[in-house]
Amino acid sequence: MTKQHLLWWVKAVIHLLALTPITLNYYWSITDQNGADPVKAIIHFTGIGALNLLIITLMVSLIAKYFKKAWFMQTRRLIGLYCFFYAATHVLNFWWFELNFQFTLFIEELVKRPYIWLGMSGFVILFVLAVTSPFFAKRKLGKNWQLVHNWIYPASLLVWIHFYWSRKADITEPLIYLLIILSLLWFKRDKIGRWLKPNTRT
Repeated sequence: MTKQHLLWWVKAVIHLLALTPITLNYYWSITDQNGADPVKAIIHFTGIGALNLLIITLMVSLIAKYFKKAWFMQTRRLIGLYCFFYAATHVLNFWWFELNFQFTLFIEELVKRPYIWLGMSGFVILFVLAVTSPFFAKRKLGKNWQLVHNWIYPASLLVWIHFYWSRKADITEPLIYLLIILSLLWFKRDKIGRWLKPNTRT
């Protein structure tokens, strides 16, 4: 099997693994089979799904480097887009099911609950990354493309803070996620350092 065929199959598996769970969760929520509070269940599922996919996106380059599989890097864009897709459905679910698309209520929630605007800040970054992910955008931005996409690092922390703050009493799961994110950022510390200090870039 050629690398191109292998990449095709890996991407097919990514599509399957990303779309099947969210489809099932919506079906279970619509048919009232998603626990005592189906609305809360689908909002939580899409939110945690976005966080998981964000972490996997950060892991792709490390996996490709460790196993010496450069072709695997070509899956990062797809996983990142699914991360944004889950984040977008998370925001849409909250705005639709909780606020009935009332924009004024949404603004009130942003003011009343700081963890929501932190999450929205992370979402805005993911939106920018998704919009600039196509190859034509990469060519257009040139060397600035990487500078823009380095914002995935602060986005991961904003999304984690949003998740942690929303969990309230239970801190075990958020702490596990924090350790994973900090470990990934530590492995990328040199790249992050060059990004934060422009005069050190080569």
